[in-house]
Amino acid sequence: MAKDTPPRWDRRMQQRLARGEAAALGELYDRYASLVHNLAHRVLHDDAAADQITREVFGYVWENPDDYDPKQGNLRAWVAYLTRRQAVHRLRQVEAAAFAETGEGSAEELEQKVRRASVAARADYIVTSMPAPLRAALDLAYRQRRDYRQTAADLGVTEEEARRRLRLGLQLLSTANTRGLEGSSPPGYGRAL
Repeated sequence: MAKDTPPRWDRRMQQRLARGEAAALGELYDRYASLVHNLAHRVLHDDAAADQITREVFGYVWENPDDYDPKQGNLRAWVAYLTRRQAVHRLRQVEAAAFAETGEGSAEELEQKVRRASVAARADYIVTSMPAPLRAALDLAYRQRRDYRQTAADLGVTEEEARRRLRLGLQLLSTANTRGLEGSSPPGYGRAL
C-alpha cells in the first residue's frame, strides 16, 4: 500500500541524506525498498536483477541526494522514476546482448518489448501510488469483477461516488502509456545512475 508522505518529510529526508546520516538511508530503504524491487522485477522478471537495481537505486540516492528536487514531486516519485529508468536501461542492455548473441528477433521487437515493460512498470506504480479509495474501487471492479453498483455497496458509498472513483482511477491508469519510452524526465533528473 502506498504511503503518502508530506513534502516536509521528503525535504528533511533529503537534508539528512545530504549530511550523510546512514539512519536516513535505512529509513528510506525501509519505506521504499519493496516499491523499488517490485518495479524493477516487473520490468526485468528476474529477482537477482531486481535486487541489483534496488542496490543501485539506493546507492545513487545515497551518493546524490541533491539531485532530488522537491518542487518536481515527492521523494517516492523520484525513487520510482530512478528505478524505472535503471530497470528499462538494464532490460535494453540484456535484450540487446541476447539479440547480438543469437541474431534472433529485430531491433523493433527489442524496442517493443522494452516499451511494454516500461508501460507495465508505470501502470503498477500508478496503481500503488493512487489514493486508497481509488485503488479499492478499481480492485473491486476489475479483480473481483464487480459492477459500479456492487462496488458502491461493498465500499459503502453512493453509486455516483463509485463511478467517480472508477473514472478517476481509469484516467490515472490511462496515463501509463502517454509518457516517452523511459518516462518524461522531470527537469534535473536526466543524469544516469
